Amino acid sequence: MIQWQKSTYSGGADGNECVELACTNDSLLLRESDDPERILQVTQDCLASLLDQLRLR
Repeated sequence: MIQWQKSTYSGGADGNECVELACTNDSLLLRESDDPERILQVTQDCLASLLDQLRLR
């Protein structure tokens, strides 16, 4: 079973829209809580690059 972690920027209550992250043996998984069936598989380097770009905005 995949263990999803909510973003710290989430309101914390069920139903809040937020980004969730999970780890597998070889990749990271991202999804939005309002569309949990759509999962994006990324590498650690790709996620780090995405976060760097978001910080610049």
